[in-house]
Amino acid sequence: WTSPMKKILLFIFALSSFQIAQELDATVSVNVEQLPNASKERLNNFQKDIEVYLNNNKFSGSAWDGPKVKCNFNIFFTSGSDQLTYSAQVVITSQRPIYDSQSNSLMLSIMDPKWNFNYEEGKALYFIPAEFNSLTSFLDYYSLLIIGYDFDSYGPDAFAGTEFYNKALDIALRGAGSRSKEGWQAESSSYNRRGLIEDLLNVNFNQFRQDFMDYHYNGLDLFSKRKKYAQDNMAKLIYNLAEKKDKLSARSVLLKVFFDAKAGEIVDYLKDYKDMQIFEVLKKLDPGNISKYDTVIEY
Repeated sequence: WTSPMKKILLFIFALSSFQIAQELDATVSVNVEQLPNASKERLNNFQKDIEVYLNNNKFSGSAWDGPKVKCNFNIFFTSGSDQLTYSAQVVITSQRPIYDSQSNSLMLSIMDPKWNFNYEEGKALYFIPAEFNSLTSFLDYYSLLIIGYDFDSYGPDAFAGTEFYNKALDIALRGAGSRSKEGWQAESSSYNRRGLIEDLLNVNFNQFRQDFMDYHYNGLDLFSKRKKYAQDNMAKLIYNLAEKKDKLSARSVLLKVFFDAKAGEIVDYLKDYKDMQIFEVLKKLDPGNISKYDTVIEY
């Protein structure tokens, strides 16, 4: 039996829970094979703790009424130097549904090689955006990046993800000044967190972000009904990148991240495009995936 007042309170709670719905549908996997048995035992609850943190916190700080963003965090432990300190490599992926299709588009596919953090079994993980924490701030950074990418892929605003990238940059800056600064500082490696966010916020990539939105919203999402128009919008991103190539850094982290996720998809959706020279352009823009583009040219 439930009193009328209790029913009202339950309704208010349910309503407030709906209004602050979380953004992520995250799956976490953990590999501890490289660790000694003592370290493995201290990580018995780690996978569950991280998954709960990602799925139960609200990272955007604003209303969220769309479907949750599916993402995966595959964590490979590389060392455990004491009872609290660990190092890991993490593969982060996210996807979004393609409109009027049973397929999903891979948005991010990042291998982050330098996650150093403290973890104490049984200690609660709290979402405190204003404070840097070697464990939770890493998760916050990638959650914001995933949400920003999702926002950027829908029209009409190609820059809807900017507020999330700014929050992620704040985390990177705090991380660079922390004791756990490795991985947060700007460096010349092919991938680093600071470089990716700075590229996303750099005005030199404004055209790319506009084209990124068109690639998804006016490309992939319309492919089943307006194939030629959709392919033209997807190809536009590639042609515009080729035109701006001299103005963009050859070591751009953003472009590496884009092509790491999208090379296979581009081949699938443009393999019968009207201008097959686009694959020669792609080979120059993305030499790391030449073999994929050659399969289409040879065919």
